[in-house]
Amino acid sequence: MAFNAGDKVVLVADDDLEVRTYFETLLKIQGYSVVLTDSGEEALRKLEEGETPISLVVLDVMMPGMDGIATLKEIRRVNPKLPVILVSSASSWPFIMEALEGAPARFLEKPVMHDELARTIAELLKDEGAAPQPGIEPDGRGPAIVQPPRARNPRMMEIESLLRQVGLSDVPVLLQGETGVGKEVLARQLHSHSTRAKNQFLKLNCAALPPELVESELFGYERGAFTGAFKDRPGKFEVARGGTILLDEIGDMEFRLQAKLLQVLQDSEFQRLGSSETVHVDVRIMAATHRDLKKAIREGAFREDLYYRLNVINIYVPPIRERKDEIGWLADYFLKKHATAQMPPPPMTAALQHAMMAYDWPGNVREIENMMRKFLVLRQPKIIIDELRALAAEDQHSPPLLSPDRNGAGMSGPSVLERVEQNKQREETEAILAALTTAHWNRKHAAKLLNLDYKAFLYKMKKLGIESKPTATSA
Repeated sequence: MAFNAGDKVVLVADDDLEVRTYFETLLKIQGYSVVLTDSGEEALRKLEEGETPISLVVLDVMMPGMDGIATLKEIRRVNPKLPVILVSSASSWPFIMEALEGAPARFLEKPVMHDELARTIAELLKDEGAAPQPGIEPDGRGPAIVQPPRARNPRMMEIESLLRQVGLSDVPVLLQGETGVGKEVLARQLHSHSTRAKNQFLKLNCAALPPELVESELFGYERGAFTGAFKDRPGKFEVARGGTILLDEIGDMEFRLQAKLLQVLQDSEFQRLGSSETVHVDVRIMAATHRDLKKAIREGAFREDLYYRLNVINIYVPPIRERKDEIGWLADYFLKKHATAQMPPPPMTAALQHAMMAYDWPGNVREIENMMRKFLVLRQPKIIIDELRALAAEDQHSPPLLSPDRNGAGMSGPSVLERVEQNKQREETEAILAALTTAHWNRKHAAKLLNLDYKAFLYKMKKLGIESKPTATSA
């Protein structure tokens, strides 16, 4: 029988109403039926009653009463083969690694993006059929499977062929190219072609976090390593054992941390913060950057020995302006990807296609996706055409490095300074949330991690709209 997402039922257990609603929306868009519970105990009752056959369970790790780990253990007793996805705002916990062993289970870090959720469900249910992606059936009945894009540009076809070949080895890979060209997408494809495909793929953005947080995220820490370290916490190198780690924006990693990373690459071992015990590593390391690393080496900002360790396989991803033959089908793919039954893809007019081909897309693939999402909502080609022309005129008078990213906000596109401010606010928000997560939402400790005055830290939280959460409900 052909796979039908409507035949699959996903049970979501989370004590946060907003999170349950968020997951329910994402899953229903993908075509699944959804059962919601607010506790581990209620989730087990639903499974034991058996009134509704459950295909997969999404479990919050930190819940009052029976937490996600205890619930998972009971689920394995009831149904050892039932796929489970654990979610938490903490990037890693010691007991999560043990819980992931054995039965089909995966860990996703909050906030969970819809693409990541769809991909993980597809992997866990692949024996029963591929999970759907948002899209529209030709007859307009509802969600359909939208296949990932395949390269049509000769250079990108060469890269995809290389990924299949390199995937069979464990050598480090360095992906270089402008912001938004799709380096992370290629890294995930490489992981899927590897012998580690069934294990974790984790990413850390080295530019989005202060050096202290990058170090604790990668290597973990021991209880008492610093104020607020109330329990042992493994880093991504331990959580991703048997899998792959992508170090995004490696060119922005602090020089001191580069030496510690070099040790991992050379010896496959490291020490957690505050510990003298050696931890052995079993991960494949990939790195990505938009920076010129050879120039950074000459300037003393990047270690030459680390460069040659990472640069075993070097893949340069060309910008969209050098592969304009991909613009049309990428636009079509993103329209189908974000479409819903209530919002089908609008037709692409010849004038819009011409305007898209005439534009250089400095934000690359990411900018195309954002523009198509806007077109899907506005559904008026002339608005998109006018915006593309305005952006092209603006770029002729703007320094190119001021606006590497496009967020697609505004009817006529934000100004250069507005985009700079938006990027700054986004990075500040990511840094503050990461600090709060590391400090288990202890705001004073998070302020110390960021080297900020406590009152200034609270002001920034309020200005950026970050609400304080008690530790028990922040997972």
